[in-house]
Amino acid sequence: MRFEDKLRKYTHEEIWKEYCGFLDISLSDYMYIQKSLMKEQIGLWSGSGLGKKLLDGKKLDRTRLIESFREELPLTTYENYAEDLLNRRSDMLCSEPAIWIQTTWEGGLRPIKLAPYTRSMLDIYRHNLIATLLMGSASKKGDINVKRGDRVLYGGAPLPYATGIMPSLLDEDIHLTWLPDTNEHSGLSFSQRIKKGFAMALSGGVDYFFGIGSVANYITENFGKSTGHSGKLNISIGNAFRYAKAKYVSRRDGRPIVPGDIFRLKAFFFAGTDTHCYRDRLHAAWGVCPLESAAGTESTVLGAETWEHNGMVLFPDSCFYEFIPALERERNREDPTYQPRTVLMDQVRTGHEYEIVISVLHGGAFMRYRIGDIYRCVSAGNNALPRFTFVDRTPEVIDIAGFTRITENSMKEVVRMSGLHLGEWVLRKEFNEKEDPFLHLYVEIPPDAQASEITARAVLTEHLALYFKYFDSDYGDLKKLLNMEPLLVTPLRFGTIAAYEQKIGKHLVRINPPFLDVEGMLKQEQGYRPASERTCL
Repeated sequence: MRFEDKLRKYTHEEIWKEYCGFLDISLSDYMYIQKSLMKEQIGLWSGSGLGKKLLDGKKLDRTRLIESFREELPLTTYENYAEDLLNRRSDMLCSEPAIWIQTTWEGGLRPIKLAPYTRSMLDIYRHNLIATLLMGSASKKGDINVKRGDRVLYGGAPLPYATGIMPSLLDEDIHLTWLPDTNEHSGLSFSQRIKKGFAMALSGGVDYFFGIGSVANYITENFGKSTGHSGKLNISIGNAFRYAKAKYVSRRDGRPIVPGDIFRLKAFFFAGTDTHCYRDRLHAAWGVCPLESAAGTESTVLGAETWEHNGMVLFPDSCFYEFIPALERERNREDPTYQPRTVLMDQVRTGHEYEIVISVLHGGAFMRYRIGDIYRCVSAGNNALPRFTFVDRTPEVIDIAGFTRITENSMKEVVRMSGLHLGEWVLRKEFNEKEDPFLHLYVEIPPDAQASEITARAVLTEHLALYFKYFDSDYGDLKKLLNMEPLLVTPLRFGTIAAYEQKIGKHLVRINPPFLDVEGMLKQEQGYRPASERTCL
């Protein structure tokens, strides 16, 4: 039975129990669900061509199946699957894919990743999306505030990306109006879709807003431009009154019109990297506090916040979860041959950060898979379900606003392609005074370019930005999204980094080094000046 039929035939209590009842189960019951589904998945996956390949002849102890599996199968990354999945080798999988979903992998070196979704995965995905709608729009436990025809302002990318599957998947259960449906309007540019979405919202209202944090912020900051119209606005009667009032208040107070002046959302969902940068400004603009959700190409939807705004709960039936503690992660980063130990959901601790490891249930391909995301546990204990918030990508990858992913290898390739004769470099993700993220490159430049620090910085920034755009197609969109230059270059004298490494007695990893003291490194330079006296472009 479709969800919209259940809304007519079932009580609110029955609907809530079916979709959101997992919120009330104990942690021990949660683990029972996790382990039962994981045993089924191991049975399917270990007999497949992919499972046999990755297990490499190792035998599992059926009396302690999950423990044995965690001991025998090392943690995996996309490299372990690339040969089969990029060639769409369905014969190697434990279940036939219903659809293949795509995402960015590593810029121009390895542009895409493909992930297969089985029909069972899609069914659970759809079920948990409805649970997300219910939890986000509720004002209390058991409150049902979703109905047929609800209108969704949508900031997602079209198929073959994961967000593109959401409209068609939810339409299997309930008719929602998407503003716009990105798949139906896939020929429109990003800015054209935004303008069309707002035009549709003004003409008929909007109930939900979904987008990755950076896109939601871009849409919000461009609200005035998106609603601007040289002719007559096609606007609903209710919105017309609020729009007229908003224009009056805007002129009186000397501030731009914001979406919250006109729209009354049931819920605002956002996800992706750097969401914490945008939460407060989005809340102020819309008058509704955004709810964090977690999803990914390989994982489908993992979890979501509830009306309580106290962290995400991870769905027990999407994936089997393991967590790499911070100390284990650092040991593995210093020694890539070290196999980090993991803990399970009933072993996480409040205030600790973990790299999440997933095994995709219901015939999924990825097992003990490192998706590269760090989560902080914000509450755990007393047999209650732990709550999480997304922190960032793992330090080996710089993900800015969910749009561009830079690794050490991709940075080396950008430098090589540029033809610049540079020395050592360090690349870090940093944040400006507005909490907007950006790339900060500290790079040693040739002696003949050191006569003018400002000139060297300007030339390097322009030159490297050109090659970032060539290497990573999302880089140009990133600059538009952030409304700022996403790359800041600080030139260093040759030998600065080596001198600093000698001083601290450690080798600096080139991407997000964990113990870099920037002021300490800059003091290695002759003619060092404090940060307050340096000019930054």
